[in-house]
Amino acid sequence: MNIYKALNDMISYVEKHLDEKIDYQVLAKILGTNSAAMENLFSLLCGITLKEYIRKRRLSCAGVDLVNSHLRIIDIAIKYQYDNPTSFSRAFTKFHGIKPKDARKNLTGLQNFPKIHFDERLINNSNISYDIVEKESFTLYGIGVKTDDATISKDAPQFFSIMKRKYQSIYGSIPYGMVYYESRFCSDNYEYWILYDKEIPEFHSVVFPKSKWLVFHIPSQEAEEIQKISHQFYFEFLPSAKYRLKPLPELEYYHDNETDFLIPIE
Repeated sequence: MNIYKALNDMISYVEKHLDEKIDYQVLAKILGTNSAAMENLFSLLCGITLKEYIRKRRLSCAGVDLVNSHLRIIDIAIKYQYDNPTSFSRAFTKFHGIKPKDARKNLTGLQNFPKIHFDERLINNSNISYDIVEKESFTLYGIGVKTDDATISKDAPQFFSIMKRKYQSIYGSIPYGMVYYESRFCSDNYEYWILYDKEIPEFHSVVFPKSKWLVFHIPSQEAEEIQKISHQFYFEFLPSAKYRLKPLPELEYYHDNETDFLIPIE
């Protein structure tokens, strides 16, 4: 399946049904996955949640209808799935920066949020080898630092180096790293942790429930190589895979000059 063609088909369905209740199950079927995975993939690849995309497209189209038709404002509100003109007016004003009645008078200042389109000629030829393992519940002990999407590539290795200098001589080599998210796909609030598999008084315990894990083997412990595989996983492997991710942190297991990149799945 060409994932980008499927995404364009999904977008086309959304466009045809902006004035109706949009069935997420239909969108998931177009993408060949379940509803939760479909929403996650959309957020990952588009940089915006599906709900927010639909909202902005509806408000963009509502602006066009407002200046190019004689529909009443209440009719436009209902057309684009708003329960009442007050909630529509509030959303419209926040999006366009002008009230609906004023936009109709002035015919200026309206914002356009364009339809997303994917280049279907993009082909993923990357081969990423992986294993699936099932782990019983286990507990690790660690400490972390807050970061975000823009700086984690620098913050994580810097924090690891600081913790290595501080703790390696006492507790041995750091065996695990962990990336924690509020949400993998729609949050910039991240944390990077270093973890040991033995209890350390000043560290917090982190319990991982029994789960299956995708395991990607990286023949390096260099931050750049780990980040490369992470990027390949989210932007190349995941869009065409059928796996459903669990809302658990991802792990990095450092051993024998290698790294195992572990992603929890249902």
